[in-house]
Amino acid sequence: MEDSGIAGEKFARLVEILDVLRSEEGCPWDREQDEKTITNFFLEEVYEAVEALYSQDYASLAEELGDVMMEVVFLARIAREKKKFTISDILEGINNKMIRRHPHVFGNANQKDSARVRQVWNEQKQAEKERESALDGITKSNPALLTAFQVGMRVSSFGFDWSHPMDVLQKVKEEVAELEKAIQRKQEEEIFDEIGDILFSLANLSRHFDVNPEIALREANKKFMRRFQYVEKKIKQEDRDWGQVSLEEMDRIWEEAKEQE
Repeated sequence: MEDSGIAGEKFARLVEILDVLRSEEGCPWDREQDEKTITNFFLEEVYEAVEALYSQDYASLAEELGDVMMEVVFLARIAREKKKFTISDILEGINNKMIRRHPHVFGNANQKDSARVRQVWNEQKQAEKERESALDGITKSNPALLTAFQVGMRVSSFGFDWSHPMDVLQKVKEEVAELEKAIQRKQEEEIFDEIGDILFSLANLSRHFDVNPEIALREANKKFMRRFQYVEKKIKQEDRDWGQVSLEEMDRIWEEAKEQE
């Protein structure tokens, strides 16, 4: 197990480095940054960490997690300058929350079922934040697919969920059938609604398989782009224009790309 004392010393060193960078004798660029600019970098680093994780590139993951941690400390430093909170406040808050939200570990509660543990977590969270609805607090700026995933997670902890993944898959099929009917009727509003219903159902199907649909879609995008770039490269190597290549030929090259992967 890693020595917590050594890790603590290294974390304290990172705090000291940010203090120096933000001081009058520090870096002009670092001193110019504010919450908004750092938030942009923070999001970028989080996505890069996620990409390294799904690529199982642990060397890059360690580096990217360090970048994420640096942005957290940077934001805490800015908040301290404004006398809002400190890094110590952040750590104390999360420590207390983890203990409070795990009464079955740090208290006398007897909750060994993971579903019940999650339900109690959400109930405590809702009470602590004085939320009227279990859906309050979902970030409005989230991508829509991620929001659908989070909505499903929230309501499932209260028992409002399909009992089996195949039930969700059946719901997806039903939504696809409804989309087909809307297309046949050429009803644009219905088509719009049904496509939304399909995406929502797919997000919940993903949840039942512990797959984050936002990340899965990002990976699918990367895969498509990689294979299409292979098609582009092959056509260029053959010194042909797109208008000279049939769809059947493009499909053949696409299959080549899939086989190489």
